[in-house]
Amino acid sequence: MTSARRTRPKNTRRRRAADGTRNRLIRAAREVLERGGYGTASVIAIAERAGVSAGALYRHFPSKAELFVEVLRTAGEGELTEMNAAATRAETFVGRLEAVVATYARRALRNRRLAWALVHEPVDPLVEAERLVYRRNYCRGMAALLRQGIAAGEFPNQNADLTAAALVGAISETLVGPLSPIGAETASEAEIVASLLRFCRRSLGVRDVPTLQKIRARGARAR
Repeated sequence: MTSARRTRPKNTRRRRAADGTRNRLIRAAREVLERGGYGTASVIAIAERAGVSAGALYRHFPSKAELFVEVLRTAGEGELTEMNAAATRAETFVGRLEAVVATYARRALRNRRLAWALVHEPVDPLVEAERLVYRRNYCRGMAALLRQGIAAGEFPNQNADLTAAALVGAISETLVGPLSPIGAETASEAEIVASLLRFCRRSLGVRDVPTLQKIRARGARAR
């Protein structure tokens, strides 16, 4: 019994230390991606930023791709949490939809290099598979919101799953140019967000409203 009591605290400390190193590596990989994308995210660069050896990285992740999968998973969960939080503050389902779209677009546009790396930059197939998981979760959340809006009479009756997929695809494609590190000059954040909201309303068959001034005001307050 005495031996077991002595072993458990030691094992607990080891697990905590391992979890701490693992989390440090995930943060370091994200920070390297923010600075230069996958092209600069070498194992050595990530390990140095985390303050560990390259060998330590491989003890926690079988490959660099596995590490990037965890970065994408963590970032995706954070984005979905932010979008859901924004949606709960709106009083109508139309307002919730706009809050989700605007939050996603604003957060991407304010950290463009990271958003490009996480969503658009060519990556290993393992990371691409995780992107599809995130996109599927985004679509499911959007479809659930649309079904609620249809039931409440705010949206015309339609196939919520197909409409959600179409909206998510259009939003992603709209942001390709603005997020690209080699892209040309683009519209302002306020104009991009306002255009996306107009497109979403019209696609859903909801009465269009002059959103540009409202979105600019919200963006200015957020700063």
